[in-house]
Amino acid sequence: MMPEVWGQFGGATGSDGALAPQWLAAAADRSVAIGAYGLAAAGAGTFWLEREDFAVAGVGRVRCGGSDGYSATEELESFLAAFRRSGYLACRDLRGSYALLLLDRRSGTGLALVDRLGTWPLYYTETAGGLLVATALGKLTAHSAAKAGPDPQAILNYLYFHVVPSPRTIYREMHRLQPGQGLRFDAHGGSIWNYWRPQYTEDPNLSWSETRAEFRNRLYTGVERSLDGRPIGAFLSGGTDSSTVTGMLREVTGERPRTFSIGFDAEGYDETGYAQTAARHFDADHQQYYVTPADVVAAIPIIAAGYDQPFGNASVIPAYYCAKLARQSGIDILLGGDGGDELFGGNARYAKQWVFTLPEHLPRGVQRHLLWPLGHRLPAWPGVRKLRSYLQQAQLPMPERLESYNLLIRIGLDRILQPDFLAELDTGRPLEMIREVYWSAQAQSMVNRMLARDLKFTLADDDLVKVRGACALAGVDTAFPLLDDDIVALSLRLPAAWKVSRTKLRPFFKAALQDFLPRAVIGKQKHGFGLPFGIWLTQQPALRELAGDSLETLRSRAIVRPQFLDELMSHRLHAYPAYYGTLVWTLMMLEQWFQTRERGSKRGGMSVASGAS
Repeated sequence: MMPEVWGQFGGATGSDGALAPQWLAAAADRSVAIGAYGLAAAGAGTFWLEREDFAVAGVGRVRCGGSDGYSATEELESFLAAFRRSGYLACRDLRGSYALLLLDRRSGTGLALVDRLGTWPLYYTETAGGLLVATALGKLTAHSAAKAGPDPQAILNYLYFHVVPSPRTIYREMHRLQPGQGLRFDAHGGSIWNYWRPQYTEDPNLSWSETRAEFRNRLYTGVERSLDGRPIGAFLSGGTDSSTVTGMLREVTGERPRTFSIGFDAEGYDETGYAQTAARHFDADHQQYYVTPADVVAAIPIIAAGYDQPFGNASVIPAYYCAKLARQSGIDILLGGDGGDELFGGNARYAKQWVFTLPEHLPRGVQRHLLWPLGHRLPAWPGVRKLRSYLQQAQLPMPERLESYNLLIRIGLDRILQPDFLAELDTGRPLEMIREVYWSAQAQSMVNRMLARDLKFTLADDDLVKVRGACALAGVDTAFPLLDDDIVALSLRLPAAWKVSRTKLRPFFKAALQDFLPRAVIGKQKHGFGLPFGIWLTQQPALRELAGDSLETLRSRAIVRPQFLDELMSHRLHAYPAYYGTLVWTLMMLEQWFQTRERGSKRGGMSVASGAS
């Protein structure tokens, strides 16, 4: 069970003016009610502190004192002392990975916070005169006063991103705090504010050698802070990030690190060789498991039921089986290498965007009158198709150019979605969300704006949700050492060219670790635990039957055009299984999520029609 905290800030109370206890205390290990305010917590991994003037509850590890050791009570006492002096400004000094709820008995106000990178979720919804907040969305939907109808716009966002990005959730009138955000509630209502945002300062005076030493020290500290005395292991895909965490785990503990990896019997997808190389290099006690199509069939309903919202990233399957392998081996906490790409420039699309900027060095007249018209006039012949595509993409502005390969954009929403469903939507909203993050980033370079985009949509909304959820389903806790606040702070100071230099990815990261990581790992192309779902879908009857049945049921929800579903499962999938398999997976997991909620709901079928509740 994942640890949970929840609370009520104001709103409906009993006849005596006290908080109604049923929802608050149900399944709670601890709870406290103060008039119309209350907090509750359940499960290992929560923290709790009550004082005469404050009550605090949360999940994860919050830091405020800056000491090398960790004591939740000491850190919370330090935070409360700062809060008494400075009020909400004290939130700026918080560090760690956490979601936190606070009741101020003095002023009768409530506070909810998530950490700087959103490694833990916090959801909230308005009720009559108050707010409900919780780390689990299901806790909110279980409240009798909550409205829990699916949101058509959130479904579009899900189909676009394969997840439901914050601040929206799959439900109308329920929201999720974004990274570095806080929610204040008092007699005047609730308000959201950003207590932290990444600032890409790009210090031009950094010394490469001194920064390298500082980086190595911060990696060590990041892993050291992840230890809590329980049996610990690490995901090991064989990439630079998981290998770095593995190596640092050995240095910190002085023992053989225990590592876990996933393989696939599918050409181009099995990367266990790299994981084995890293394991040998660091003398790890390494285990691996080969995921089969039957495993995928078995895991799909588990994933659909276990996630608060539809989750369409297929790599959740290998993450889940990797965590299960670790749990079966006696591991209580797994370290993930997530965040390295988004902090230090590891995604291939970053280098690709530099290639598209080359025409910008030509005179504007040449661009406008020669190159851009040429991109539309060239025929789509095999010999010139790539040049035509290049010119068409190069003239797109950022960040639109990053989205040019999105399946919904390439196919067209009007070909995919039912007209009545489409009419309810703000079809430009997904791209507008990306523009907002990209252009509001406190950064000067294209590279850092792309990283800011991915910190939000790739890391906080997707990868962290995936790993934390998969580990929770397997009964394992998780930590992300590369997201340690000191490592993040260092990455924000690095010049953009130290992250992406033309087409070279992560030059600083790789150079700083060239004597630490195996050469094969440093030169490896990024892949991770990718799932060969599309390939298997065309080969494995049981998997195809599950997907086909799911999409058949999805027809009745009036979301996707039936003729498009037929077209997708016939010639599109067979022509390009890896490409269109992604869309099949996304649609299948949406329907699977609907079905699990309907089976467990007392409200009957889940309608997505306008005004549904």
